[in-house]
Amino acid sequence: MLDPDLLNVFTWRGRIGRARYLGSILILLALNHNINRVLGYLAGYRWPYIYWLVFFRNGMTVQNSAPFMFYTVVWWLAVPFIWAVVTLTLRRLRDANLPLWLVLLFFVPFINVIFLFVLAAIPTRQSADEELGLPAYVGRLIPESKFGSAIFGIALTALIALLETVLSANGVGNYGWGLFVGVPFFLGLNSSLISGFHRPRSLSTCLLVSILSVSLVGLALLALAFEGILCLAMAFPLAFVVALLGGFIGFVIQKRRSYSADALRVVSVGVLLIPGLILVEYAVAPTPQVYEVKTSVVIKSDPETVWNHVVSFSQLPPPTEAMFKTGLAYPIRAEMHGRGVGAERHGVFSTGAFVQPITVWEEPRLLAFDVKSQPPAMKELSIYSDVHPPHLDDYFIARRGQFELKPLPDGTTLLEGTTWYQNRYWPAPYWHLWSDYVMEGVHNRVLLHIKSLAEQDSQTAPN
Repeated sequence: MLDPDLLNVFTWRGRIGRARYLGSILILLALNHNINRVLGYLAGYRWPYIYWLVFFRNGMTVQNSAPFMFYTVVWWLAVPFIWAVVTLTLRRLRDANLPLWLVLLFFVPFINVIFLFVLAAIPTRQSADEELGLPAYVGRLIPESKFGSAIFGIALTALIALLETVLSANGVGNYGWGLFVGVPFFLGLNSSLISGFHRPRSLSTCLLVSILSVSLVGLALLALAFEGILCLAMAFPLAFVVALLGGFIGFVIQKRRSYSADALRVVSVGVLLIPGLILVEYAVAPTPQVYEVKTSVVIKSDPETVWNHVVSFSQLPPPTEAMFKTGLAYPIRAEMHGRGVGAERHGVFSTGAFVQPITVWEEPRLLAFDVKSQPPAMKELSIYSDVHPPHLDDYFIARRGQFELKPLPDGTTLLEGTTWYQNRYWPAPYWHLWSDYVMEGVHNRVLLHIKSLAEQDSQTAPN
């Protein structure tokens, strides 16, 4: 008789096979997604076409400001679907003889997509024990020794990941979740699975091969002139953590007694899935969020004097900040062409000039401008003389900026510099931290220079 638990997606009792699991999850996600689309259409909002984007991006594109009640309804409707996915995942883990705590991966952005297909690739424990092993030549390709299998796993996964990285960055110009999360997770997961193909390896071994795989890909990108040192250094902390997570999951999976019978399925998921997710992410091409960075400084001078140096300022001394010695673009001087709204301010940087048409000229209170064009964000630090990956152009996008001067009661002036920018790197929260850090450095360099010039003028002015 048919187990009634198979028909109930809200119970965590029992087990569920991989085909039924995958089908049930996809149906649930599609149903919830289309309910949200209908609600969005009725309320005048547009829901994204790829459901999983909701979990780790801005959710939806709206024409107007969405009311709180609309979001409340949408997320309350999602609760039963999330519960169903969690219970189905618990049953699938039980069926595959994997620890139930792995259900937490469902809540990790982007990795939950990979995890879904990995679970769908691992067979039922009972059936896996009865299946024949893989063809003999597959086992012969992977050395049986601990060192040999580790080297083979590192080299093979690094080669495949390198191709996927080139596809994402240089092929379609997509610096997204697939590149910075999917590829490192694949490196950690598959290198640890391959190293433990013949017999389970220790946790330390699985984590070590994960890190070595990521490091090898980074060195290859540097040696082949695909990337510079600075960008690799900024990406490495995220890649390091994600690869360790992948290696840990690989360690858990390779402990199963029947692991070698389904190793090829699990490894194949990463090989085939990551390029597909990269291409889907590129096709969706979401609009990045606009961020604001504001920095201020108190200047011992009146607003009129400060204004003169805000509009344009003389050559800055060579940078002493460590960040600007790595190749990041830094400000050199500012030139004003004309006066008033419609004039152009040129913010000259080490890599070129920002062309800034003036939109607000309220002397001596507010100077605001758009950004008409901008130079590369950096000159790559590399062992080669000229490395120019796609992300140097139009991935960090300055939209507009302003200087606001506020007179203080003690006769000093509060000068606030603000920049609004977009960043076409994902995960946005991670790269947002780097961008804000760099923008703060640029602001401080400019504001402190203006402060020095204005205070010097005030000291030399006749009483």
